[in-house]
Amino acid sequence: MKFVLTAFALACCLSAPAQAWDQTTHKRIVLDAMAFIKNNPGSNQYQKLATGISKAGFTWEQFADTVGQGAYDVDDFADTYLCGATTGSCQISPVYSTLKIAQYTSYWHFQNHTSGPDVHGNQFGGYNYAKLTVAGDIDKLAKTWLIGDYLDDGAGGLKGWFGDSSKYNSYGLTEAHYRLGGNSSANMYADFETMPFQPIDNLGQYWWQQFLAKPSAQTLGFVMHTTDLLQPHHTWTTSANNHSGWETWVKDYYDSEQLNNPALITAALKDFSPLKATDTDIRTLLTEGGTYSYKNGGIVLSSTDHGDRVRVAKQMIPHAIAMVVHLLNRSAERLAQ
Repeated sequence: MKFVLTAFALACCLSAPAQAWDQTTHKRIVLDAMAFIKNNPGSNQYQKLATGISKAGFTWEQFADTVGQGAYDVDDFADTYLCGATTGSCQISPVYSTLKIAQYTSYWHFQNHTSGPDVHGNQFGGYNYAKLTVAGDIDKLAKTWLIGDYLDDGAGGLKGWFGDSSKYNSYGLTEAHYRLGGNSSANMYADFETMPFQPIDNLGQYWWQQFLAKPSAQTLGFVMHTTDLLQPHHTWTTSANNHSGWETWVKDYYDSEQLNNPALITAALKDFSPLKATDTDIRTLLTEGGTYSYKNGGIVLSSTDHGDRVRVAKQMIPHAIAMVVHLLNRSAERLAQ
């Protein structure tokens, strides 16, 4: 009976993986980037973007809303299932949790700047419990609850002691999409505690490739979810350490603290290397965002002081908006074709 109570308590408390920016914040960042371009047409690709948007049958506002919704929707992707080491039962999130929590897809939303290159050959790896340097309570709870669980790799692949109930080939589809030619094998994902999830810049690059091949506002929106890179918890890499509290604070104070101040966005634009009209790989730009949050935002992992949060938020949100402005300026070239 003691084991049952302990497991139940663990499941109820488990709130990992944490989402990054609140979904409404993700959308708001895109809307503010679109507004910034419209209000500063001379220093941005406003005319080309407006032409491409009109050609696609959107008004400016409709396009902004659709791209923003795409950024919002990435946290809801039903594309990542973990399967029980014993039961082989595959689930999209902790099955016994009584809380509304993020799905396992959120584990693809990190870029670990506390560690070097990963086993796949990426400059910075993604979430990998074995590589965490600031693991907190939620990370440790997740590791305890999910120890030995494996990534769903389809029927006939990895399995639990009592079989396998594959629901979605997350290795053959999701991981393969984000692999981008790197080195991977299903066995790398045989145990949660050592899973080397691909980093979020690869997620962004995959959807950018889809956008270039067949432009749509939705796929462009999926790219914009990479503003997670300006959330310090996603570059220090932890689901804990005030992760969700910080994100809620940003959502609540976004307007009152004027986190989208145009002057701050203008200054932030200079911290990125603008994409060229012919660039097809955006990972350098995205990693610049990750490097900035890692170097400048770490205090929010340990401090809940309002002043600390205001200072960091007035760095992170303008830089997130600026990164999206750069991406939109490059997308204008493709949309106008």
